[in-house]
Amino acid sequence: MFPHFHLQYEGIVQILLHFRWKWVGLITVDDDEKGDRFLQTLETMFFRNGICMAFAKKAKRQIQWDNMGFLTNFLDSSNANFLNSNANTIVVSGESGVMVWLTAIIFLPSLLMNFTEYVERTSAGKVWITTAQMDYAFNSFQKVDYIEIFHGALSFSIHSMGIPDFRNFVQHYKPSLAKGDGFIRDFWEQVFDCTLPGSHNPATSGEMCSEEERLETVPASIFEMSMTDHSYSIYNSVYALAHALHSLDSSRTNHRTMANGSSLASLNVPPWKLHTLLQRIAFNNSIGEEVAFNEHGEMKGGIDITNLITFPNNSYVRVKIGRVDPQEPLSKRVIIHEDRIKWNRHLRQVPPLSRCNDNCKPGYSRKKKEGEKFCCYLCDRCPEGKMSDKEDMDNCITCTEYHYPNQGQDHCLPKILNFLSFMEPMSIILASLALSFSLITALVLLAFIKHQNTPIVKANNRTLTYVLLTSLLLCFLCSLLFIGQPNEVTCLLRQMTFVIIFSVALSSVLAKTVTVIVAFMASKPGSLFRKWVGKHLAYYIVVSCSFVQVLICTVWLGSSPPFPDLDTHSLSREIILQCNEGSVTMFYCGLGYIGILATICFIVAFKARKLPDSFNEAKFITFSMLVFCSVWLSFVPTYLSTKGKDMVAVEIFSILASSAGLLGCIFFPKCFVILLRPELNRREQLIRKRH
Repeated sequence: MFPHFHLQYEGIVQILLHFRWKWVGLITVDDDEKGDRFLQTLETMFFRNGICMAFAKKAKRQIQWDNMGFLTNFLDSSNANFLNSNANTIVVSGESGVMVWLTAIIFLPSLLMNFTEYVERTSAGKVWITTAQMDYAFNSFQKVDYIEIFHGALSFSIHSMGIPDFRNFVQHYKPSLAKGDGFIRDFWEQVFDCTLPGSHNPATSGEMCSEEERLETVPASIFEMSMTDHSYSIYNSVYALAHALHSLDSSRTNHRTMANGSSLASLNVPPWKLHTLLQRIAFNNSIGEEVAFNEHGEMKGGIDITNLITFPNNSYVRVKIGRVDPQEPLSKRVIIHEDRIKWNRHLRQVPPLSRCNDNCKPGYSRKKKEGEKFCCYLCDRCPEGKMSDKEDMDNCITCTEYHYPNQGQDHCLPKILNFLSFMEPMSIILASLALSFSLITALVLLAFIKHQNTPIVKANNRTLTYVLLTSLLLCFLCSLLFIGQPNEVTCLLRQMTFVIIFSVALSSVLAKTVTVIVAFMASKPGSLFRKWVGKHLAYYIVVSCSFVQVLICTVWLGSSPPFPDLDTHSLSREIILQCNEGSVTMFYCGLGYIGILATICFIVAFKARKLPDSFNEAKFITFSMLVFCSVWLSFVPTYLSTKGKDMVAVEIFSILASSAGLLGCIFFPKCFVILLRPELNRREQLIRKRH
């Protein structure tokens, strides 16, 4: 009739997990095989569920209340200081003897101090969990309000229901109705301290029992008026046995007709046959609840979880606050109605805490304490880039690639997109500079076209000048491709447009410089350079040098072209929207080729800077190449050390600065002469300077 004890183990563990009690004390019977099995089984289940056993105590079966020496040694050997443990949840297993031992542990020290003060001290933060074998009702201390200590305790009990008219039956029960039941007579005399007629144990008060005494006046700690779980179990077992005998009798009647006057007593039923019948029995009792057994011959009813509520008059009631149902899966087997629980009045918080140390808050992870149980630990701050969003996490975790830990490292925030938007101040400044330089370049080009027949324009190959100014204009405008959210089109055009246009511009500068050198060398008598004088050499230089860059970009486009990409790792709190260059090798080949052209231009212009020519551009080109090379030499380390939109801004600035250097150093002196000193822009002035 009693469910398997393992069901209580599961219930205990689930209650502890429900209230997150991880630091728990255990008390059981001393020198008892069941007590040892209780400790071993629970310790194993605790370990599997992350619960630690703070202490384990074994209750002595016998206590000599009249022997002060025994009581003194008893308190010393029992280590009563476990009540001061920070394990605020204590699981108690055993029968009433354990309750006597536990009450002695609590009651005896209270004699040395104010009882109320002692109760408050020992009850503060303590929650008792007792098994179904425990019985609060015994009369050894019926004059002492020990029961208050256990107010709010959670107990297991065999599933029970109220039987109709049972309370009325108990209220009107008298010893005279119990013929031949000596237990009832002894109980009546002890409870009411009186003597029944014919008794051999006269009461200390000397009073005679009137049998008008009422059991409902007896404290619940002595006698419960309602049907207890044990009584309900006995009630069902009697009916189960009756049904089994009836079934056996019915089966025999079907085979033969019984003689008159036969009774069930004459059946002479072997116990093993009843056991077989009982396993197949299933019936509804008087309140309509089904009584049946499982394949192991155990009651299917399960276990109730009750809450002990005490009152100042030393009485108590047990209120059902949950159930352990073996028919349900493990995750749903234990049901607890927390709102029905009345906790101990002296608890500092409800539900109370029961742990070895404070929980590690979110943002921290647990670190093992050497030599301590796993429930005792230190709390370490999560390392940079990681977080913990729950209490007592063993390890900090990394956010997903699209999130990052907040400052408290207790939850993840979505990363913001990082790209050089047109609405940002930096973008507005760079775009304004690009448009301004484009406008200036266009004005210079118009000025040169308007004065195309003047000597200063015609002196250094007018067509090359137009090509150079046009390529510089496009250089300024191509920097706008780097602003805004990257997409497939802009990613393909950005770098390739930039390197090709710059190659054309540098090829034009190189052609202009070479033209000056060839023209000077051809002016010498018998020079072999006469056949190179003319426009064809300049065009050949521009086309051939630009073609090499176009060829590099074609290979780049065919092998691994640039594409839009997300970089979630470079910045901890941002997602970089960028153009992945595809083939990094081809990207640096394009930049490297520009560097080679710039270096050649600088060397050639440097050598030609002192040639005697009225409009010799070589010295201006030398200075422009010095600016150009300085800008791009500083660009490479800066570009590699920045991320996201800052990297893009560095490249835009380098494009604008190097293009502006070429524009200013080469064309500012010419514009000064064309616009402000037109008297110097004459053929006579050119001839005079040559002579």
